[in-house]
Amino acid sequence: SLLGTFRENIEKARALGGQGVQIYAVDGEMAPWNLTPALIAEKKSILAANGLEVSALCGDLGGHGFQLAEENKIKIEKSKRIVDLALDLETNIVTTHIGVVPTDPGHERYKIMQEACFALASYADSVGAHFAVETGPETSLVLKGFLDSLGSSGVAVNLDPANLCMVTGDDPVKAVYNLKDYIVHTHAKDGNLLYRAAPEYIYGVLHPIPAEIADKKFFEEVPLGTGSVDFPRYLAALEDIGFRGFLTIEREVGENPQKDIKTAYD
Repeated sequence: SLLGTFRENIEKARALGGQGVQIYAVDGEMAPWNLTPALIAEKKSILAANGLEVSALCGDLGGHGFQLAEENKIKIEKSKRIVDLALDLETNIVTTHIGVVPTDPGHERYKIMQEACFALASYADSVGAHFAVETGPETSLVLKGFLDSLGSSGVAVNLDPANLCMVTGDDPVKAVYNLKDYIVHTHAKDGNLLYRAAPEYIYGVLHPIPAEIADKKFFEEVPLGTGSVDFPRYLAALEDIGFRGFLTIEREVGENPQKDIKTAYD
């Protein structure tokens, strides 16, 4: 959401009044394969000097998440290295997208995703960490069923209320209660569903997109407080389940993301 060097972004986050930051760790300056112990120590000193914690790392490796078996081995190993970096930076949460969970547990893609998430969960459990799946591509009930099948807290939830509203039209308040045993991190974001379509088309899993919807705009992300997320009810639900983690403002679009982040913070 903030564009600049690590030091510049940390200083911007401090100026905005935040208590923590989520750090993108897939490529660039903060990817684990681009860091040495000395560089990690330097980043930690910058965080400390600005009084900020790391809420989580973003370890979203793109593509189709963990839906293509031939890609999963490489992605799982990269994900483990991102967890190692997270622990070095004193957080135990890595957020990620795993893809679109099919509604049918018998679907071949469901099984492929289960196998990948079993491996992720096993590693996370072994080091006391969580891979936090970002909500949105499926309803919270479908995601809960998938997570229940893993029998682990190593794969948990990064609850993004806007994604639920924008993609499936799911109610973020109900999602809080459905996923209460798994929520370790949240995104504070807002948006609107503009045209309902299968999430597999929206997330690029199925091709080609049918001609009748190829020119449709499926959703819009908007500044927090101006979209479909009922934040008073949503925050009350998080309070009700005892969530005490971060509300991490995510603003990836718009002409002035930093201004929108300040609006969201206020």
